[in-house]
Amino acid sequence: MSRIITALVALPVLIASIIFAPLQPLFVLLAVFAMAAALYEFWHLARLREAKPDVVVGYAGAAAMFVAFYFNQLELLLLALLAFIIAALAAEMLRGAPFDKMILSTGATVLGVLYVVMLGGHLIAVRTGFQSPSQPLLSTHLLSFFFLVLMGSDTGAYYTGRAFGRHKLAPTVSPGKTWEGAVGGMLASLLMAALAHYWFFPELRLPAALALAAVMNILGVAGDLTESALKRGAGAKDAANILPGHGGLLDRLDSLLFNAPLIYYFAHLYWN
Repeated sequence: MSRIITALVALPVLIASIIFAPLQPLFVLLAVFAMAAALYEFWHLARLREAKPDVVVGYAGAAAMFVAFYFNQLELLLLALLAFIIAALAAEMLRGAPFDKMILSTGATVLGVLYVVMLGGHLIAVRTGFQSPSQPLLSTHLLSFFFLVLMGSDTGAYYTGRAFGRHKLAPTVSPGKTWEGAVGGMLASLLMAALAHYWFFPELRLPAALALAAVMNILGVAGDLTESALKRGAGAKDAANILPGHGGLLDRLDSLLFNAPLIYYFAHLYWN
Protein backbone atom coordinates (compact mmCIF):
# COMPACT_ATOMS: atom_id res chain seq x y z
CA MET A 1 0.00 0.00 0.00
CA SER A 2 2.80 2.44 0.88
CA ARG A 3 4.32 1.73 -2.55
CA ILE A 4 1.07 2.80 -4.25
CA ILE A 5 0.62 5.90 -2.07
CA THR A 6 4.15 7.09 -2.83
CA ALA A 7 3.54 6.67 -6.56
CA LEU A 8 0.21 8.52 -6.39
CA VAL A 9 1.90 11.49 -4.73
CA ALA A 10 5.04 11.64 -6.89
CA LEU A 11 3.65 10.82 -10.34
CA PRO A 12 1.33 13.85 -10.80
CA VAL A 13 4.17 16.23 -9.96
CA LEU A 14 6.54 14.49 -12.37
CA ILE A 15 3.94 14.38 -15.15
CA ALA A 16 3.10 18.08 -14.75
CA SER A 17 6.80 19.04 -14.89
CA ILE A 18 7.14 17.16 -18.18
CA ILE A 19 3.92 18.21 -19.92
CA PHE A 20 3.69 21.91 -19.09
CA ALA A 21 6.45 24.07 -20.58
CA PRO A 22 6.37 26.73 -17.80
CA LEU A 23 7.15 23.95 -15.31
CA GLN A 24 10.45 23.06 -17.00
CA PRO A 25 12.40 24.49 -14.01
CA LEU A 26 10.40 22.19 -11.72
CA PHE A 27 11.56 19.15 -13.68
CA VAL A 28 15.16 20.35 -13.43
CA LEU A 29 14.81 20.90 -9.68
CA LEU A 30 13.24 17.47 -9.19
CA ALA A 31 16.03 15.85 -11.20
CA VAL A 32 18.76 17.69 -9.30
CA PHE A 33 17.20 16.83 -5.93
CA ALA A 34 16.74 13.16 -6.85
CA MET A 35 20.29 12.78 -8.12
CA ALA A 36 21.80 14.69 -5.20
CA ALA A 37 19.97 12.37 -2.78
CA ALA A 38 20.91 9.28 -4.80
CA LEU A 39 24.54 10.41 -4.80
CA TYR A 40 24.48 10.74 -1.02
CA GLU A 41 22.99 7.23 -0.79
CA PHE A 42 25.78 5.88 -3.00
CA TRP A 43 28.37 7.43 -0.72
CA HIS A 44 26.54 5.95 2.28
CA LEU A 45 26.98 2.50 0.73
CA ALA A 46 30.67 3.27 0.17
CA ARG A 47 31.10 4.25 3.82
CA LEU A 48 29.77 0.86 4.86
CA ARG A 49 32.95 -0.52 3.28
CA GLU A 50 35.18 2.03 5.03
CA ALA A 51 35.60 4.40 2.08
CA LYS A 52 35.62 8.11 2.90
CA PRO A 53 34.23 9.98 -0.12
CA ASP A 54 34.84 13.72 -0.28
CA VAL A 55 31.29 15.06 -0.19
CA VAL A 56 32.29 18.71 -0.71
CA VAL A 57 34.37 18.05 -3.82
CA GLY A 58 31.81 15.55 -5.08
CA TYR A 59 28.85 17.90 -4.83
CA ALA A 60 30.89 20.76 -6.31
CA GLY A 61 31.67 18.59 -9.32
CA ALA A 62 28.05 17.48 -9.55
CA ALA A 63 26.85 21.11 -9.49
CA ALA A 64 29.20 22.04 -12.34
CA MET A 65 27.91 19.10 -14.39
CA PHE A 66 24.29 20.05 -13.71
CA VAL A 67 25.00 23.52 -15.13
CA ALA A 68 26.58 22.00 -18.24
CA PHE A 69 23.62 19.67 -18.75
CA TYR A 70 21.12 22.50 -18.23
CA PHE A 71 22.72 24.57 -21.00
CA ASN A 72 23.31 21.45 -23.11
CA GLN A 73 27.01 22.26 -23.46
CA LEU A 74 29.04 19.08 -23.88
CA GLU A 75 32.34 20.99 -23.97
CA LEU A 76 31.51 22.55 -20.60
CA LEU A 77 30.54 19.10 -19.33
CA LEU A 78 33.93 17.69 -20.32
CA LEU A 79 35.69 20.62 -18.66
CA ALA A 80 33.66 20.15 -15.47
CA LEU A 81 34.44 16.43 -15.47
CA LEU A 82 38.18 16.95 -15.87
CA ALA A 83 38.29 19.66 -13.20
CA PHE A 84 36.31 17.45 -10.81
CA ILE A 85 38.62 14.45 -11.24
CA ILE A 86 41.70 16.62 -10.71
CA ALA A 87 40.14 18.21 -7.61
CA ALA A 88 39.13 14.83 -6.17
CA LEU A 89 42.64 13.45 -6.60
CA ALA A 90 44.34 16.58 -5.26
CA ALA A 91 42.05 16.83 -2.21
CA GLU A 92 42.72 13.24 -1.21
CA MET A 93 46.49 13.54 -1.72
CA LEU A 94 46.61 16.69 0.41
CA ARG A 95 45.08 14.74 3.29
CA GLY A 96 48.13 12.50 3.32
CA ALA A 97 46.12 9.29 3.48
CA PRO A 98 47.85 5.94 2.81
CA PHE A 99 47.81 4.95 -0.84
CA ASP A 100 45.21 2.20 -0.48
CA LYS A 101 42.86 4.48 1.47
CA MET A 102 43.41 7.29 -1.04
CA ILE A 103 42.47 5.05 -3.97
CA LEU A 104 39.40 3.70 -2.14
CA SER A 105 38.09 7.12 -1.10
CA THR A 106 38.87 8.89 -4.38
CA GLY A 107 37.28 6.03 -6.28
CA ALA A 108 34.10 6.31 -4.20
CA THR A 109 33.93 10.08 -4.75
CA VAL A 110 34.50 9.92 -8.50
CA LEU A 111 32.48 6.78 -9.22
CA GLY A 112 29.47 8.13 -7.35
CA VAL A 113 29.39 11.30 -9.46
CA LEU A 114 29.99 9.40 -12.71
CA TYR A 115 27.35 6.78 -11.94
CA VAL A 116 24.59 9.09 -10.73
CA VAL A 117 25.21 12.55 -12.20
CA MET A 118 27.15 11.90 -15.39
CA LEU A 119 24.58 9.34 -16.49
CA GLY A 120 21.36 10.73 -15.03
CA GLY A 121 22.14 14.35 -15.87
CA HIS A 122 21.40 13.64 -19.53
CA LEU A 123 17.69 13.84 -18.66
CA ILE A 124 18.14 17.51 -17.78
CA ALA A 125 19.70 18.06 -21.20
CA VAL A 126 16.75 16.27 -22.82
CA ARG A 127 14.30 18.58 -21.01
CA THR A 128 16.15 21.80 -21.90
CA GLY A 129 17.98 20.98 -25.13
CA PHE A 130 15.31 19.62 -27.48
CA GLN A 131 12.99 22.57 -27.98
CA SER A 132 12.76 24.38 -31.31
CA PRO A 133 10.09 26.31 -33.26
CA SER A 134 9.71 23.38 -35.64
CA GLN A 135 9.30 20.82 -32.83
CA PRO A 136 8.21 22.67 -29.69
CA LEU A 137 6.99 19.50 -27.95
CA LEU A 138 9.92 17.21 -28.74
CA SER A 139 11.41 17.25 -25.24
CA THR A 140 7.98 16.62 -23.71
CA HIS A 141 7.38 13.69 -26.04
CA LEU A 142 10.84 12.24 -25.45
CA LEU A 143 10.53 12.32 -21.68
CA SER A 144 6.93 11.06 -21.75
CA PHE A 145 8.05 8.14 -23.91
CA PHE A 146 11.05 7.55 -21.64
CA PHE A 147 9.12 7.34 -18.39
CA LEU A 148 6.16 5.51 -19.90
CA VAL A 149 8.41 2.74 -21.24
CA LEU A 150 10.46 2.41 -18.03
CA MET A 151 7.44 2.45 -15.74
CA GLY A 152 5.73 -0.09 -17.97
CA SER A 153 8.81 -2.28 -17.86
CA ASP A 154 9.13 -2.06 -14.06
CA THR A 155 5.42 -2.71 -13.50
CA GLY A 156 5.26 -5.57 -16.00
CA ALA A 157 8.34 -7.23 -14.54
CA TYR A 158 7.10 -6.83 -10.96
CA TYR A 159 3.64 -8.31 -11.42
CA THR A 160 4.64 -10.96 -13.97
CA GLY A 161 7.45 -12.06 -11.70
CA ARG A 162 5.14 -12.29 -8.71
CA ALA A 163 2.53 -14.27 -10.64
CA PHE A 164 4.67 -16.58 -12.78
CA GLY A 165 8.27 -16.22 -11.59
CA ARG A 166 10.03 -19.58 -11.30
CA HIS A 167 13.47 -19.27 -12.88
CA LYS A 168 15.97 -16.93 -11.21
CA LEU A 169 17.55 -14.31 -13.45
CA ALA A 170 20.61 -13.52 -11.30
CA PRO A 171 20.28 -15.44 -8.02
CA THR A 172 23.61 -14.34 -6.56
CA VAL A 173 22.92 -10.65 -7.19
CA SER A 174 19.14 -10.23 -6.94
CA PRO A 175 17.31 -13.42 -5.89
CA GLY A 176 13.88 -11.86 -6.37
CA LYS A 177 14.26 -11.27 -10.12
CA THR A 178 13.17 -13.97 -12.55
CA TRP A 179 13.35 -14.64 -16.27
CA GLU A 180 9.56 -14.66 -16.37
CA GLY A 181 9.53 -11.17 -14.86
CA ALA A 182 12.13 -10.02 -17.39
CA VAL A 183 9.98 -11.27 -20.26
CA GLY A 184 6.92 -9.57 -18.78
CA GLY A 185 8.88 -6.34 -18.46
CA MET A 186 10.03 -6.54 -22.08
CA LEU A 187 6.51 -7.14 -23.38
CA ALA A 188 5.13 -4.30 -21.25
CA SER A 189 7.82 -1.90 -22.47
CA LEU A 190 7.06 -2.74 -26.11
CA LEU A 191 3.35 -2.23 -25.46
CA MET A 192 4.03 1.17 -23.89
CA ALA A 193 6.24 2.16 -26.84
CA ALA A 194 3.49 1.29 -29.31
CA LEU A 195 0.95 3.16 -27.19
CA ALA A 196 3.20 6.23 -27.09
CA HIS A 197 3.67 6.15 -30.87
CA TYR A 198 -0.05 6.06 -31.63
CA TRP A 199 -1.09 8.32 -28.75
CA PHE A 200 1.27 11.31 -28.87
CA PHE A 201 4.56 10.49 -30.62
CA PRO A 202 3.91 9.75 -34.32
CA GLU A 203 7.16 11.50 -35.32
CA LEU A 204 9.00 8.54 -33.79
CA ARG A 205 8.33 5.72 -36.27
CA LEU A 206 6.94 2.54 -34.76
CA PRO A 207 9.93 0.28 -35.64
CA ALA A 208 12.29 2.82 -34.06
CA ALA A 209 10.05 3.16 -31.01
CA LEU A 210 9.94 -0.60 -30.48
CA ALA A 211 13.69 -0.99 -30.98
CA LEU A 212 14.41 1.86 -28.58
CA ALA A 213 12.05 0.37 -25.97
CA ALA A 214 13.71 -3.04 -26.27
CA VAL A 215 17.18 -1.58 -25.69
CA MET A 216 15.83 0.53 -22.83
CA ASN A 217 14.38 -2.57 -21.20
CA ILE A 218 17.70 -4.43 -21.43
CA LEU A 219 19.65 -1.47 -20.06
CA GLY A 220 17.03 -1.06 -17.34
CA VAL A 221 17.54 -4.65 -16.18
CA ALA A 222 21.31 -4.12 -16.29
CA GLY A 223 20.96 -0.95 -14.22
CA ASP A 224 18.71 -2.70 -11.73
CA LEU A 225 21.16 -5.57 -11.30
CA THR A 226 24.10 -3.18 -11.01
CA GLU A 227 22.44 -1.31 -8.16
CA SER A 228 21.50 -4.62 -6.50
CA ALA A 229 25.15 -5.70 -6.73
CA LEU A 230 26.24 -2.42 -5.13
CA LYS A 231 23.85 -2.92 -2.21
CA ARG A 232 24.81 -6.57 -1.79
CA GLY A 233 28.50 -5.67 -1.86
CA ALA A 234 27.90 -3.06 0.83
CA GLY A 235 25.77 -5.42 2.91
CA ALA A 236 22.63 -3.25 2.67
CA LYS A 237 19.06 -4.24 1.77
CA ASP A 238 18.10 -0.79 0.45
CA ALA A 239 20.21 2.26 -0.38
CA ALA A 240 17.95 4.26 1.99
CA ASN A 241 14.33 4.47 3.13
CA ILE A 242 13.31 7.91 1.84
CA LEU A 243 10.40 6.65 -0.26
CA PRO A 244 7.96 4.40 1.65
CA GLY A 245 7.59 1.11 -0.17
CA HIS A 246 10.33 1.96 -2.67
CA GLY A 247 13.51 2.21 -0.59
CA GLY A 248 15.82 5.07 -1.47
CA LEU A 249 16.09 7.29 -4.51
CA LEU A 250 19.02 5.27 -5.79
CA ASP A 251 16.69 2.26 -5.76
CA ARG A 252 14.21 4.19 -7.92
CA LEU A 253 16.79 5.59 -10.33
CA ASP A 254 18.59 2.31 -11.02
CA SER A 255 17.02 1.57 -14.43
CA LEU A 256 16.79 5.27 -15.31
CA LEU A 257 20.51 6.03 -14.96
CA PHE A 258 21.70 3.63 -17.67
CA ASN A 259 18.96 4.81 -20.03
CA ALA A 260 19.33 8.59 -19.69
CA PRO A 261 22.34 8.83 -22.06
CA LEU A 262 20.59 6.47 -24.48
CA ILE A 263 17.50 8.65 -24.92
CA TYR A 264 19.65 11.79 -25.27
CA TYR A 265 22.02 10.47 -27.93
CA PHE A 266 19.29 8.54 -29.71
CA ALA A 267 17.32 11.77 -30.10
CA HIS A 268 20.40 13.60 -31.37
CA LEU A 269 21.06 10.96 -34.01
CA TYR A 270 17.44 10.32 -34.98
CA TRP A 271 16.39 13.94 -35.48
CA ASN A 272 19.68 15.24 -36.87
